[in-house]
Amino acid sequence: MARTPPGLAGWSRLVLVAVLLLAVLVLLQAGLTGARVDLTRNGLFTLSDGSVRILRSLDEPIDIRFYYTDAATAEIPLIRNYATRVRELLEEMTAVSGGKLRLTVIDPQPFSEDEDRASALGLTAVPLDGGGGNVFFGLSGSSATGGQASIPFLQPDKEAFLEYDLAKLVHTLAKPDKPVVGLLSGLPMAASLDPQSRQVRQPWAVLSGWQELFDVRTLEPATTASIADDIDTLILVHPKKWSDDLLYAIDQFVLRGGRLLVFIDPYAELDASGSSPDDPMAAMLGDRSSNLEPLLGKWGVQFDAGKALLDAQAALTVETPQGEPVRHPAILGYGSRQLNQDDVVTANLAVINMASVGVLAQMEGAKSRFTPLIQSTPESMLVEVERLRMQPDPTALFEGLVAAKENHVLAARVEGRFDTAFPGRKMAGHLSASKKDGSIIIVADTDLLADRLWVLAQNFFQQRVMNAIANNGDFAVNAVDNLTGSTDLIGVRGRAISARPFSRVEALRTRADDRFRQKETELNAELVETERKLNELQNARGGDSGSLLTPAQDAELARFQTQKLRIRKDLREVRRQLDADIEAVGNRLRLVNIVLVPLLVGVLALGYAYWRRRTARRASAS
Repeated sequence: MARTPPGLAGWSRLVLVAVLLLAVLVLLQAGLTGARVDLTRNGLFTLSDGSVRILRSLDEPIDIRFYYTDAATAEIPLIRNYATRVRELLEEMTAVSGGKLRLTVIDPQPFSEDEDRASALGLTAVPLDGGGGNVFFGLSGSSATGGQASIPFLQPDKEAFLEYDLAKLVHTLAKPDKPVVGLLSGLPMAASLDPQSRQVRQPWAVLSGWQELFDVRTLEPATTASIADDIDTLILVHPKKWSDDLLYAIDQFVLRGGRLLVFIDPYAELDASGSSPDDPMAAMLGDRSSNLEPLLGKWGVQFDAGKALLDAQAALTVETPQGEPVRHPAILGYGSRQLNQDDVVTANLAVINMASVGVLAQMEGAKSRFTPLIQSTPESMLVEVERLRMQPDPTALFEGLVAAKENHVLAARVEGRFDTAFPGRKMAGHLSASKKDGSIIIVADTDLLADRLWVLAQNFFQQRVMNAIANNGDFAVNAVDNLTGSTDLIGVRGRAISARPFSRVEALRTRADDRFRQKETELNAELVETERKLNELQNARGGDSGSLLTPAQDAELARFQTQKLRIRKDLREVRRQLDADIEAVGNRLRLVNIVLVPLLVGVLALGYAYWRRRTARRASAS
């Protein structure tokens, strides 16, 4: 019997694999059309329930135009990969909307009408280095009633909020009216005249950010006795000694379904009430605290306005009047570990700076849901506010600082049905309890809103430019944006990013780097020791200058050079082993992706096709 040549046998196997894969593709096309399965680890292609409700509740068609300059991003894989992610999520949203959301992808060519239209719609054209043209990477939407909204540029570093931004865009087009936000502030946030410097004070940057996105209606605490029905969300800043009439109005606003953002403080550093140019110390030594009792108690929240937090681990470095940098345990910077990554308000924020902050806690037996948004580190403790007020030296605050070994809550979301704090009042329309869940965000600090903790102001061509150094403004805008949205929009979670790190490879690299640094340390130590011995030998020679090096020095130098070559060889071996380990991981991944996964899919497809055929035969036989 003739044997098949080895080369021909190899080609036969390749042809057989190709035919099998082709059959798998045909079966997938014919038998699995319309089937949708999200196998990603974080459900990247599964919309949140809130997004689904927004899309399925659309009454009128909404057109979304995705402007993306494809050719100009050929050498920018970060943008190209994220563009694919955006398009896939948009396609998923159009599928869920039942045809009410219509997607158009536009590739604006240079000097074309599409490029002009994108610029007219407010999309940002980002110039490429080297004269590579402009890149458009944004969204423009329009509704049947003439509403317009856009996302000027889709930033890859904000992928965690991609679904939220897209759902918000659709929600804005479906409900184009700008949310009305009421602002009651006990601090001078608006533009005003500084009584001490006689200069015009610029409005706080956070207020400008709110005004860009919302219809902010400023209310005067001294004269307000009711909250208008058209206000969606109310912002309270430093509610210091407000009247019972105003507190009652806030109480009824919450009970009838209004959303609330509250900033209270045990020591508001920008509270200048009672000060005068002749006595600038009066406000500093006076009461700067604010509280919202009896409302907080009815919402199930505890807050002691006489206590402030010191945190040794989160202490920021400040400059003393003498110009020396010192760490201040009452001026704090909290990173992502202290920010709730499961809440859209704080997820993906990098750092929030706070000062003279208080602590919140849930009351025992409270029926409301209490969700921490910002927490301290375990290296923190509560102290009397007087310590901050009377202690000008930040380093002295570290004395007696004993870590409580617990995470104190500095900001929280409170949700539930609340009872009135004024049961004795029987005015017209009085509500004794809320009929549906309310939503309140409480922050135990007002200083985080001040410019000095999160922005640097600079003049650029006679323009005042604000550069953020922390995410305080993002937090404040996120909170209002979240509260003013519908219940569905509030429920849209921050998404996990699609780009997942090669954790196994990174772990291998880290271990090798550790070994590399260890060897490098050994080399440096030996170098120092050898130089010391050489100096000792040289000094022992005294005035003998017959030769530059003694035999002992030559032997010592030769030994060191040999040792140095050996250590360098070890370093190369570390790197070689690193590459070998990474290559082995890569080979296993290639085996899985190229062979095992297609084989598994093929088996499933064949099984599915066989099951359908048997089902069809049984149906025809009966």
